Amino acid sequence: MNHNLYAALRAQFSSHLDSTAVETDEGLHYSWRDLERASAMLANLLEGLNIPQGARIAVQVEKSVEAMMLYLATLRAGYVFLPLNTAYQSAEIQYFIENAEPAVVVCSGANFGWVSKIAFKAGTQYVFTLNDNRTGSLLDRAVHCSDKHTVVQNAADDMAAILYTSGTTGRSKGAMLSHGNLLSNAQTLKTYWGWRAGDVLIHALPIFHVHGLFVAIHGALLNGSKMIWMSKFDPKFVIQKMPEATVFMGVPTLYVRMLAEPELTKQQASHMRLFVAGSAPLLIETFKEWQDRTGHTILERYGMSETVMLTSNPYAADARYPGQSERRGGTVGFPLPGVQLRVHSDDGAELPVGEIGGIQVKGPNVFSGYWRMPEKTKEEFTADGFFKTGDVGKIDERGYVVIVGRSKDLIISGGYNVYPAEIEGYINDMAGVAESALVGVPHPDFGEVGVAVVIAKPGATVSGDAVIATLKSQLANFKIPKKCFVVDALPRNTMGKVQKNLLRDQYKLLFCPP
Repeated sequence: MNHNLYAALRAQFSSHLDSTAVETDEGLHYSWRDLERASAMLANLLEGLNIPQGARIAVQVEKSVEAMMLYLATLRAGYVFLPLNTAYQSAEIQYFIENAEPAVVVCSGANFGWVSKIAFKAGTQYVFTLNDNRTGSLLDRAVHCSDKHTVVQNAADDMAAILYTSGTTGRSKGAMLSHGNLLSNAQTLKTYWGWRAGDVLIHALPIFHVHGLFVAIHGALLNGSKMIWMSKFDPKFVIQKMPEATVFMGVPTLYVRMLAEPELTKQQASHMRLFVAGSAPLLIETFKEWQDRTGHTILERYGMSETVMLTSNPYAADARYPGQSERRGGTVGFPLPGVQLRVHSDDGAELPVGEIGGIQVKGPNVFSGYWRMPEKTKEEFTADGFFKTGDVGKIDERGYVVIVGRSKDLIISGGYNVYPAEIEGYINDMAGVAESALVGVPHPDFGEVGVAVVIAKPGATVSGDAVIATLKSQLANFKIPKKCFVVDALPRNTMGKVQKNLLRDQYKLLFCPP
């Protein structure tokens, strides 16, 4: 049996090859046959480069249907897809390329100069361009390739993708996800979320992380559902398209922005079946306001780069929990079928209902480990095979999972993970800086944003605005602190450790005054 993920997705194309698979916000229509033919041509191009099975294909491009086709081509040819956030700058890209050693790098034409220099220096053999207007050297080469391609045979545990998730030590870790990990999760969600014939997905997420690339795209393709494809999120456009669609997936920030639009009404949302939220905590105020304005209850779920989806509020009644079909605000629902989830104390003891501790998980969706980090992998798994998520939470008396915080001070801003240690490392390298601390504080739009607190070296003058300006030239925009304060001293405990909880309290009303 072929466990190649593309083969499973392709099996759903057959019944409607000439109908529309993707409709873009520019009015373009792609049929299922277009997806099949274009991904075949791109797969043949990759195979024609004579790179080995399992080679990494690193991709940093703007969102486009062609970028999705490249992902499908990578799967069907048996290579490993490595998506990179389009906001990443040179220092970040250099690390990823040096660490993953991709055989092929695909970037936007505007970035070819600096990306290719980094890639070729690191030993990458091929660098192509792909733009969001259907141009670039990748497509120029692929047009000469056959549109017939035999999908490669893969075992379930063969690697399909690497997703980099920044480490709290400042070093990014590449989570290795297999064809089996991704397919099992997609199949589970198809059933659990009630995907049905005639469903149409509004795809408004980026496609360089789990939510947009795996959960949304796999869900639609595995169900043979049309996607209304947005290159960039536009709240007015999403609301306008609701009468033509049934499913929407977004991070909390997107829901907040749609709630600001007067056109969002119960009538406008009446054709919709399901609204899913994830990637960051959904404020209970947003949850309730969405119910009032649309008549729909948002389904909140929980997942990670290392595991895809782990838990979900119920779509409907779940036989495992008789009578418990409520989508509860402030929770992420139940462990998905096949997922084992437990809460442990720091000393390794499993905690009873209602007790807060570290969340650990096990299941067919959980990754095998971190790329070229065997010691880190061993450290993050328990002796009996559970992955330590680093999240802190509890299971309540009805079985719902509640996430109460993130370990190691992770900040989630607009759905993106921001690891303070990484940003602090860049700040501490700046001239005149003695030490820095980054904390997350509440923000009405992004949920959380970073605030940097800096100590200058004796005799040195440091400007908070200059610190932020320098970071903007080095890092992705979502990682940039919204404010930077220069202070005389940081609060510390008796062991000398910076007390970030005190800093969070000090600045918690900065963007959300009482």
